[in-house]
Amino acid sequence: MTAPSSPEAPWPVRTVARKVAEWIGRLGEVWVEGQVAQLSRRGSATVFLTLRDPAADLSVPVTCARDVADRPGLELTEGARVIVRARPDYYIARGSFSLRATEIRAVGLGELLARIERIRRLLAAEGLFDAARKRPLPFAPAVVGVVTGKDSAAERDVLVTARRRWPAVRFAVHHSLVQGVNAASSVIEGLQRLDRDPEVEVIVVARGGGSVEDLLPFSDEGLVRAIAACRTPVVTAVGHETDTTLVDHVADVRAATPTDAAHRVVPEIGEQRRLVDGLRARARHLLTVRLDQQERWLEGVRSRPVLAAPERLLHGRADDVAALRARARRTLTHRVESAERDLEHARARVSALSPQATLERGYALVQRADGALVRDPAEVGDDEPLTVRVAGGRLPVRVDRDTGGVGGAGQDGQA
Repeated sequence: MTAPSSPEAPWPVRTVARKVAEWIGRLGEVWVEGQVAQLSRRGSATVFLTLRDPAADLSVPVTCARDVADRPGLELTEGARVIVRARPDYYIARGSFSLRATEIRAVGLGELLARIERIRRLLAAEGLFDAARKRPLPFAPAVVGVVTGKDSAAERDVLVTARRRWPAVRFAVHHSLVQGVNAASSVIEGLQRLDRDPEVEVIVVARGGGSVEDLLPFSDEGLVRAIAACRTPVVTAVGHETDTTLVDHVADVRAATPTDAAHRVVPEIGEQRRLVDGLRARARHLLTVRLDQQERWLEGVRSRPVLAAPERLLHGRADDVAALRARARRTLTHRVESAERDLEHARARVSALSPQATLERGYALVQRADGALVRDPAEVGDDEPLTVRVAGGRLPVRVDRDTGGVGGAGQDGQA
């Protein structure tokens, strides 16, 4: 047993290579499904081929004896789907990995359809086919991207039909492989390039009819995911109306044929002109009817007396105004006279109740120095100055108890 490696005791390359070879050798025989990408018959004993994973950018070299590759009934060609029984092998001298095949079987139509169905269920479970993901197509796109085979009937059908329907449309065409082992990756490249173009508003993936094997690249898992990742709406037109591939499920719109795709991505100019003419006629009719209604309403309003002869409203109003003014004047005069009479009566009552009137009848008021009225002789003291108020004015006096009364003061104030 080899001692563990460490910085002080590292393994040499040959030891690592031998251990990797031993570990891979313990894996034993495995069954592998893939697509033949390259095929080379060198010499007479050994056949070399490359087995590619259709759903990923991965491949592995395979070697087998010529009698295994040339087994009767097996047509081994590039692009063929095969199932290989092989033993993993690690070639120590070159440090390379390969599979040594002992049996190769062609994948029949049933196996292909079953594999496509498995992929369809997987992608459907992920929600890639949900209707909520479908995006509406633009009404009249200025630029339409087309991914199709070079000089193909599908390309002509899309371009000619679309230009006939909408002459202003422009195209960004990407010619790709539409059949064979590299078709899916070629279509993916075209999709991604057109999706990055900001002028492209919709992408059409078109291919003519063919067998199930011919249309197999359009059921490639990687291509389906590439369409799902596109930001631009995608229309698929692959094969005939009865042909259905996985890209038809993930596309925003599935067209039956390339010609049908052209009908779906651009409107028909004659039909649009007729629609515009119809809308114009309808708008003109509605506007005419509305104007007629408004004219009749205006005529009806103008024919009313209030607008036909508005001065009639003023006739007779001058007499009403004069009568109202006279009435207001009489009312005001009556109110003023009544107020004057009330004022005279109030003045007479005030005069009658005035203390001055009482004094004029011969009465007098005796006030102390602080102005208080004297009502009782006992309230004043001896020699206290008082004021006697009579109708003619005031008299200063002083109390003289010796004489038993109040004496008037002379000019010097002596009582």
